[in-house]
Amino acid sequence: MYSELPKTDTVAQVLGKQVLRSGTSVGANYREASRGRSKAEFISKIGDCLKEIEETEYWLELLVDSGCVSSTKMTGLLDETRQLIAIFTTIDKRAKGLQP
Repeated sequence: MYSELPKTDTVAQVLGKQVLRSGTSVGANYREASRGRSKAEFISKIGDCLKEIEETEYWLELLVDSGCVSSTKMTGLLDETRQLIAIFTTIDKRAKGLQP
């Protein structure tokens, strides 16, 4: 997605870089969670994943709201992001014993 943004549009580049940072951070934090040494560490890292994916959603929405990317082009990516939020929310709740 980032590589498709216009290189001459400063707003698109700034927002795109934010998406790139927060989006890739989700994977790094998930890897750390899966290798956690304790349940508390796992829960903490899953919380970081959730925070980063929610931040990614924010930046994607700003790309649409700013007019840098059309809402139709962003629909699939936003849908996938929201699915990941639901997945990480479920993992977080189950790890904390808040959901069966």
